Amino acid sequence: MKKIILFAGVALLALGACSDDKMNAGFDGTSVQVAASENFAIDLQTALIEAGAGTTISLPAGTFMLDDGLSLDVKGVTLTGAGASKTILDFSGQQGAGEGLLVTSNNVILENFTIRDTAGDGIKSKGADNIIYRNLTVEWTGEPDADNGAYGVYPVESSNVLIDSVTVRGASDAGIYVGQSDHIIVRNSIAEYNVAGIEIENSSFADVHSNIARYNTGGILVFDLPDLPVMGGHSTRIFNNNIHDNNTPNFAPPGNIVASIPSGTGVMIMANENVHIFENQFSDNQTVHIIINAYINEFSDENYNPLPRNIAVHDNAYTGGGNNPQGLLGEFAKALGGQMTSIVWDGVTHSLGKQIQDINLAINEADNISFFNLGVGSYPVVPENLKPNPMRPKGVAGTEPNPIILLHDK
Repeated sequence: MKKIILFAGVALLALGACSDDKMNAGFDGTSVQVAASENFAIDLQTALIEAGAGTTISLPAGTFMLDDGLSLDVKGVTLTGAGASKTILDFSGQQGAGEGLLVTSNNVILENFTIRDTAGDGIKSKGADNIIYRNLTVEWTGEPDADNGAYGVYPVESSNVLIDSVTVRGASDAGIYVGQSDHIIVRNSIAEYNVAGIEIENSSFADVHSNIARYNTGGILVFDLPDLPVMGGHSTRIFNNNIHDNNTPNFAPPGNIVASIPSGTGVMIMANENVHIFENQFSDNQTVHIIINAYINEFSDENYNPLPRNIAVHDNAYTGGGNNPQGLLGEFAKALGGQMTSIVWDGVTHSLGKQIQDINLAINEADNISFFNLGVGSYPVVPENLKPNPMRPKGVAGTEPNPIILLHDK
């Protein structure tokens, strides 16, 4: 592939001088063709700035070196490449710690290109409703590294988010992350070699299906965290995913919430409500296939509920796994002969000194699917109150959330 080396200092000086003739981008009002030239970075950023609503910006095949991040704040723009394996935006020489591409406008489509080795996040969209991430790759090459960007695909504070046929690898936090958003679909995607493969955080009404989560530290996470502008995440369906071999050692920077995820976790549900996990294939996650637990750190917001509630697990397939449990679960596994069960609940029903809540955890799997209640009871942990046991809770599955339908999903 042709490599074009670009220099940010020259780009800044040339931007104004070249704007009159649109540089090497061919504008016809609704479409822009960015040429494979020495001015590729300047031309692309100028096209993103000067585009009008409804503009399609097309990128050529090739590998293009960029040393500064890109931004888009024009609504209704489509940015498309020649294919994820053909158009590669390489940020390995990026100056600063920003993302590769930042989108802050509505009705944007990003498709058919790769973003590689950004200093910060790969692609971030904030307050960008009706956004589509499609047929993209975001990756950090080389071995898993805490210095990699935190997030690969990173929409936040948005409504109507579609992530389809995206591959993310190497993120030091989450490969595909959707936060503080609502009405979300993540499908047909591959998350591998990240700390967390796919994460839905402080969000509502999400369908996560038909994905492959493999070789991460943890495959799929659904969290609700305190002290954020949006809390009270609920109504997520995790179904028809292949979640296997998520045994990569945790390489998150210390202090990150995902730094506590034990290597070998398939699905983790923490402090979220009305989550349904069904018809997935779990295999060879060395610690546990599914863990359901409370948020254990201190928090100040009295409106935050740290407990998982109304969680339903049914009709999944489980193979292997639990054979080399890590972290705290490894200690509990010693009492089980060294083998951890397929499904684990921490057993927390209240904060110390507060009223016990009805968790309503419904585990409707076949009798031969192993389950373990750590019997923690409350946080902070009082060791003498621990009551670990294999008894399944007697919850009743609530009504499954309706399928997510996005009007811009065409």
